[in-house]
Amino acid sequence: MTDNLGDVRTIRIEDEMRTSYLDYAMSVIVARALPDVRDGLKPVHRRILYTMGEMGLSSTSSYRKCAAIVGEVMGKLHPHGDAAIYDALVRLAQDFSMRYPLIAGQGNFGSVDGDSAAAMRYTEARLAAIAAEMLADIDKETVDFVENYDGQHREPTILPAKLPNLLINGSSGIAVGMATNIPPHHLGEIVDAEIALIDDPELTSDDLCAFVRGPDFPTGGSIFRYEQQKNAITGATETVDAIRQMYAHGHGRVVMRAQVAFEEARRDRVAIIVTELPYQVNKAALLEKIADLVKDKRIEGIADLRDESDRDGMRIYIEVKNDANPHTVLNNLFKHTPMQLAFNLNMLALVDGQPQTLPLKSAIAHHVEHRREIVRRRTEFDLGKARERAHVLEGLKIALDHLDEVIRTIRESADVETARANLVARFGLSEIQAQAILDMRLARLAALERKKIEDEYLAVIQLIAELEDILANPGRVLAIIKDELLELKRKYAGERRTRVVDDSSREMTDEDLIADEDVVVTISRRGYIKRQPVATYRRQGRGGKGIIGHVTREEDAVDSLLVANTHDWALFFTNRGRVFSAKVHSVPDASRQAKGIPIINLPGVQVEAGEVPTATLVVPDFKAGRYLVMATRRGVIKKTPLEQFEKVRSSGIRALTLADGDELAWVDVATGHDDAIIATALGKLARFVETEVRPMGRDAAGVIGIRLARAGDEVVSMSVVQPGRDLLVLTETGYGKRVALSEFRRKHRGGQGVMLIPLEGRKTGRVAAVQQVTEADEELLLISAGGQVVRTQTNTINRYSSGARGVITMRLNEGDRVVGIAAFREGLAERGGMGDNGAPDAGPGPGSAPAS
Repeated sequence: MTDNLGDVRTIRIEDEMRTSYLDYAMSVIVARALPDVRDGLKPVHRRILYTMGEMGLSSTSSYRKCAAIVGEVMGKLHPHGDAAIYDALVRLAQDFSMRYPLIAGQGNFGSVDGDSAAAMRYTEARLAAIAAEMLADIDKETVDFVENYDGQHREPTILPAKLPNLLINGSSGIAVGMATNIPPHHLGEIVDAEIALIDDPELTSDDLCAFVRGPDFPTGGSIFRYEQQKNAITGATETVDAIRQMYAHGHGRVVMRAQVAFEEARRDRVAIIVTELPYQVNKAALLEKIADLVKDKRIEGIADLRDESDRDGMRIYIEVKNDANPHTVLNNLFKHTPMQLAFNLNMLALVDGQPQTLPLKSAIAHHVEHRREIVRRRTEFDLGKARERAHVLEGLKIALDHLDEVIRTIRESADVETARANLVARFGLSEIQAQAILDMRLARLAALERKKIEDEYLAVIQLIAELEDILANPGRVLAIIKDELLELKRKYAGERRTRVVDDSSREMTDEDLIADEDVVVTISRRGYIKRQPVATYRRQGRGGKGIIGHVTREEDAVDSLLVANTHDWALFFTNRGRVFSAKVHSVPDASRQAKGIPIINLPGVQVEAGEVPTATLVVPDFKAGRYLVMATRRGVIKKTPLEQFEKVRSSGIRALTLADGDELAWVDVATGHDDAIIATALGKLARFVETEVRPMGRDAAGVIGIRLARAGDEVVSMSVVQPGRDLLVLTETGYGKRVALSEFRRKHRGGQGVMLIPLEGRKTGRVAAVQQVTEADEELLLISAGGQVVRTQTNTINRYSSGARGVITMRLNEGDRVVGIAAFREGLAERGGMGDNGAPDAGPGPGSAPAS
């Protein structure tokens, strides 16, 4: 109402407070705390990127002091404190905060230990290469500009943003009465989902989860897809797909977990090695938290804790006491420290200036619509420029066609204004065309220059037709968007960092803790076993001395070697015909100088007195349709379905019934339609069809595979033939050769075999190992009883006939002898070695190792 003071109105203070608070709240929401769904940026980030682009700080320019950048942003576009602007700039440059950093920083920009960045006067920055995709085409009237806070400059209301930045870099912010927390994602997955949605707009958020596996945090770690939740109605606990639920509703939670592994430590202890942390976890604070928990005895079993991180990566070392269970210690760490956290997603963003919670589909669809608008406006801009150029070229063509008259008209004119008017009047030109003719240099009158004008005019006319067709055909606009997205994926996507694991409710096992990688497993005569990364052995040429890969103890020697994957199953067959099983990752990771641990100390291996493992086979699974083929030192062979060995008791199960004095020594996997080969220490080889050995139960004794003709001879190798491979033969003194398998004709089992290699007494010794190999990208590990290992390529060893002795492949120390071979491809241990015929290759027994 109006009182006696005329223009002064009286209102209730509650109404004024309500109105003012809502105005303030919307200002915070729109102008400060929430990102725009189209470019995924808050105003301060948008202003920083735009200002750096205007300053010419591209990815190829020199760096500029951050103080200069902050001053430019604050003076022209963002009238807030310099500290707030600098903090926002620093975050855009941190590779542990941003999945795809938009700014390239030089200097101290902070760390995962919580260290703050150096002062802005010390640090320098420029735009990252990927930031150019956020600003691309901004000079083509693709976005609206508004006046800045004082009307002296203009700024974009949004960036063109080829990148789906809201999802790939995420965002977090606290507004008034609401907050956003969007995790970063993998660019390749978001691009695939966006293209799928363009092709089929009816897809749901659930459908898009086939492309988007989950958040992809810059710090790596693991997230869990499934989670145990309590049903609010029935009260029952049920397993739900937390990631799909989260994307379907635009809010939810996903459990993050550090990436850890077990490692052999000092004094035969086990150490927990942490190499990746959950997103936004402070490493220094985590170490302090663990130390406090150990001090307060809330976590027991930790003997040592230290940070071994360096410029090559993160490494937190947690040594476990001898009497503590490493798994129990690790589970307590996950339970009581930030090594396991929940990321609470709330996909809140501004849509047309209003905050909205967005499911995955909506977030992607809004970016598609934004790009559709950008491509349309860019095309209209290019079309306008092309039409303007065509208009000018048409005037130049008219001038060239009437050159003498044009020149006469200009010469007869008193001044430039008169000349322009006369040209317009006489030739029907526009003012722009007339001015272009007046500005034309005399050099353009040359014949070649005239031809260039005509060619340019033709090209511009074709461009105009192309641009008009794009504007008239929405499908072409979408095709352009898809092509641009695919190019972004090709240039910037990279590998996914965060692993997606199934279930977070169960206790941790070795399977979750061990990286999926290729390893070399060595076994000594006395039954000591260890594993090492394949990279331990550098490649050498034929005849090299190698390195010490296994330090043996007195009266011990290296017996076998194999290349496997940490997640494979290892089957240990003993001299008494029994079998035990264990995961490869349960074999301790040890240095080259370590001897490893006794096989009988592995979980699930409980051998009897006098019983030793003599053959090891690696398989990724126990699917039906494959057979285990076993051979003894006296030449007996047997075939049993592989699935009969899937469930092995810790006390072992029977694999073969042996005759007195015989030992089980060789095992391989076959499909039921292969050839088998058996080689002996005195240089004989038998090849026969595997079907001549009928499938038998685990308790059967087998049949004769090869007859040993001479005393002292014994089987040194048995394997299933892989098509297209050679046989690599090594003698005890290091002589070796490759022989084509085609040289050995198929015969019936039970014979004495044919010559494999001629032996010359002490010079060659007996046959030590026989291995099937191929030249294609294959490498070999040759190992001696003294522990020397040579890593070389298969093609460095020449192919010879069966009657040739071969060449020196490995130079040995005095008294040493060759005992094994392993073949593999770099980065691809064959997980039991799937050969060309679909059958996995053999694991090693004495004197050899599995093919790759």
